[in-house]
Amino acid sequence: MEIKREPIPQDLDFRSRQLMARDMLRGELEGEDLERYVEQAVMTTTLDRAVAWAQGNSIYPLTFGLACCAIEMMSIVASRLDIARFGFEAFRASPRQADVIILSGRVSIKMAPVIRRIYDQMLEPKFAISMGACCSSMGDFNNYALVPSDKFMPIDVHVPGCPPRPEALAHGILRLRDKIQHNEREGWRERYAAVGTEEVLRDGEAHELHGGVALTAATGESQGA
Repeated sequence: MEIKREPIPQDLDFRSRQLMARDMLRGELEGEDLERYVEQAVMTTTLDRAVAWAQGNSIYPLTFGLACCAIEMMSIVASRLDIARFGFEAFRASPRQADVIILSGRVSIKMAPVIRRIYDQMLEPKFAISMGACCSSMGDFNNYALVPSDKFMPIDVHVPGCPPRPEALAHGILRLRDKIQHNEREGWRERYAAVGTEEVLRDGEAHELHGGVALTAATGESQGA
């Protein structure tokens, strides 16, 4: 029986790639075959991007819940969503072992300093997700006893809803992963060329509208609207 060796075609199927990998491990690939294999199988990148890729796919959230949104947060590790597909299922009970804290529920004024202390105990780099309308803007409980989360700590991703579905939280987790890996998607202002249309106050000026009159605190002058 004669064994005849032929060059592997360019459009490699799965079996051909297996055979080529075997030959490479045995040291039998040489010359152009080895160069072609390296071009197809080896990817080069920077150390920062490699670290960001590893970190974005192995995030450890903190075991922490505040209110009804925490029930939705717990369900993301179940079989329906299986957040383990993205390396996000290892909830840690210690802030020193966690990478991200999910504020799932309303935050009272008495609870805010406790949350801030837990956040400060987390090791860098650390991230925070504000889950639900109550945590982001006080939602249905817009009263003196609550405080928005971004008033006392930095928030990386806001997940709207009351309560947001587990799919919404999973979407926020993926957006956080894109941010960690420096692959942030453009916002609506960038997509629709609306950069520069923000309505912001100028430095040193505070405008108040009362009955159609704009009061400028810097000059003390009043202008008709």
